[in-house]
Order: sequence, then C-alpha cells, then structure tokens
Amino acid sequence: MRAVCLNADWDPKPDFKLGSKDIEGKLTYLGSKVWRNPRIEIMEKEVPVPGPEEVLIEVKACGICGSDVHMRQSDDDGYIFYPGLTAFPATLGHEFSGVVVEAGEDARNKRTGKKFEPGEGVCSEEMIWCAQCKPCADGYPNHCERLEELGFSTDGAYAKYVKVNARYVWSIEGLRELYGEDRMYELGSLVEPTSVAYNAVIERGGGIRAGENVVILGGGPIGAAACAVLRRAGASSVILSEPSKSRRKMALDIGATHAIDPTEVNAAEAVLDITNGVGAKIILEATGLPSIVWPDVERIIWEGKAINTTVVVVARADDHIPLTGEVLQVRRANVVGSQGHSGHGTFPNVISCMATGMDVSPMITKRISLNEVEENLVMLQTDRNEVKITIKDFD
Repeated sequence: MRAVCLNADWDPKPDFKLGSKDIEGKLTYLGSKVWRNPRIEIMEKEVPVPGPEEVLIEVKACGICGSDVHMRQSDDDGYIFYPGLTAFPATLGHEFSGVVVEAGEDARNKRTGKKFEPGEGVCSEEMIWCAQCKPCADGYPNHCERLEELGFSTDGAYAKYVKVNARYVWSIEGLRELYGEDRMYELGSLVEPTSVAYNAVIERGGGIRAGENVVILGGGPIGAAACAVLRRAGASSVILSEPSKSRRKMALDIGATHAIDPTEVNAAEAVLDITNGVGAKIILEATGLPSIVWPDVERIIWEGKAINTTVVVVARADDHIPLTGEVLQVRRANVVGSQGHSGHGTFPNVISCMATGMDVSPMITKRISLNEVEENLVMLQTDRNEVKITIKDFD
C-alpha cells in the first residue's frame, strides 16, 4: 500500500540535552529542538497484520492537522516547527475513521465487550498510552510516561490501512442513521480534533454553567470544535476571534454566536462590549501565538466582572507567555494547559454529541487524494482560508 511518510535529520540544536525519555537518533519529546530538513516521501509499505488485541482498519477519511503542517514546516535553520513528541520516519495522519477489515481474537469494543467485527465503522485515539505508568494509573493517560502517538512516532493513517490496538478504537456506528455512511466517516475523522477541544474546555477548563460566556481565540479546527462543544454545553455567548473571514463564517455555522476579526477591532474591547462588561468564564488559546494574544486575555480578565475565569492553552507553541500575577490573583483567574484527548469518557461523549445532532462537518472545507497531501501541507503553512482538509481517496 502507498503511504505518505515524513522523514527528517536528527540534528539537535547546540543547547539541546537528551531527556530521560528521548531515544538518541530516533525519538524526542522536543521535536523543534532536534529534527531538521523535513521531507515528505510517498512509500510502498506492507499492509499491517493485526495481533490478538489489534484491529486492522481500512481508512475512509483522514484529516490534515496543524501538527502535520508544522512537522513539514521548517524555520530559517531548517528545524521543524512542531515542538512535541516525534520519531521519524513515520507515516503521518491521526485524525481518521474507517471500517474494520480484520480484528484479533481479543480485540473488543470497550463499551459493549463484544469483539470488533469486519464492516464496523470506527475511529481511533492517537494517544498511545501504556496503561501501566503512574500517570495512566492515576487517570491521566494524556500524560503517559511511555507515550507514543499515532502519526507522530508510530505509523498513522495517511495510508489505505492502519493497525491500532483495540483499546484506542471506538465505534461510530451510532452516526450512521442520522448522517449516512459517507458523512459518518467524515464526522468520524473529526472525532479526534473535537475531542482535543472537548478535553480542553470541559475536562481541563472545568466546563461552564449554562448561560455563561466563553471566548475562543483562533478559528482553526480545535477552536471551531470548541465553539460547537461550548454552545452544546449551554454557553450564552460563544465569541470567536479569528482574522479569516471563511473561518469565522464556518464557526458561526457550528456554534459561535459572535465572530470578530482581531485585525479590524480590538478583541478585548469587542468581548467586553458583547458581554456587557462581564467577560468570560473560559478563554481558549487556540491560535498558537500566545504571547501575541495575551494582552487581550489579561484585559478581558482585568476589566471584566467575571471572577474565576479559566484560560486554557491548547495550541502547541514554543513560545513564552508574559503573565501578570496581579491580574490572576485579584480576579481569581486560572491558567491551565491542555494536551490530548484520551480518558474521562471524552471520545464516547463526543461521538454521542455528534449522534444527537452536533454536526461539525462544516469544518471540512476541502477533500483531496493521497497524492495531493504534500502540496496541501505546504499551502496550509501560509493559507488560513481552509479549515479542515480531509483525505478521501487512498488509492
């Protein structure tokens, strides 16, 4: 089968020191400090053979993630933009759904206890948590000490087939009746990014009481999905700040109540005006430019009437945030980080929301073939008009 792989050179920056979990020449938790000269290669690979607890999935839809873009993108010195866990070469792709082709004898559905069967529509987590380390045992699989990530450090779904342990696989058959087969698979490929947003605003951000206000900074897939989740949760005002007109329109279609252009208006002033000076319960940083947007974040907190605002940092960025302690202390505000999507019932909750009408499929603005992946990875480095580009043709 053909697979879109990314390779790069292991060339640590002079100030980089190998961490306890890094593997010399292969794996690092700080990709942007190590990997240089990224390049895409379309390779021929054998169709994986599932083990007793594994599922072989024929991929029907796989989205391009900003992480994929940043693994292909390099700075002036040739180092990749993506700052996280990476091991190359690897087949990219982690936002996917597909149909079960073959399942091992112990590959069971966690919700029903029944063995996965050929023909069943499924999606998968990309966080490959071990279930044995202390964070996993304590209920924090997103912070597994032995973490691997599908499409980052192990082969992912930019290929016709992918093999995944059944513990990470979830049925999407509940979407079939409402959406039909084709849209079921498209929505299935959006479960992963929507779960990242859900984990950020519900689990890490603490959720909201119905009627409270929220602010989303950045209208990419995670920000857009957060609009849908928070509107579903009962937010009164879901305010998106995003410079792209097409992204603003899309977010309004799936949950945002207001969408402002921060290049045309002052974002903090607009939020305070829309909320009649109240401010927001949750502010989600989904731009990847935290040092740029932080003055607006602090102004919303400082000048708003809301107490206990939680700022959730979900976008990955090798950037420092200029925090003012007085703002956090006086307004009893919190700043939390959010990584991943696993645990806490997140995947099945997102699928349930979709099955009962939370349709985030307008996020998919372009559909492509496997042959078109690299040109779109490059295009997305500078073009923010597309929201989610999804691979549908894997032959």
